[in-house]
Amino acid sequence: MRALLWTVGVVAVVLILLGLLLEAARWLIIIGLVALVVVIVLAAVKTRRVLHRPAGRR
Repeated sequence: MRALLWTVGVVAVVLILLGLLLEAARWLIIIGLVALVVVIVLAAVKTRRVLHRPAGRR
């Protein structure tokens, strides 16, 4: 009986930790996607700025 309680306890802790890790991974993916979008937008703005400069200032 004691071994069964230990097994159930360990499984419960593993499931809780797995849930927390998956939640953290989901937020990290969301933050990474937001950062990627920001980098793409900044690169597009900088490229557009360079293309619209006069040829002598490049």
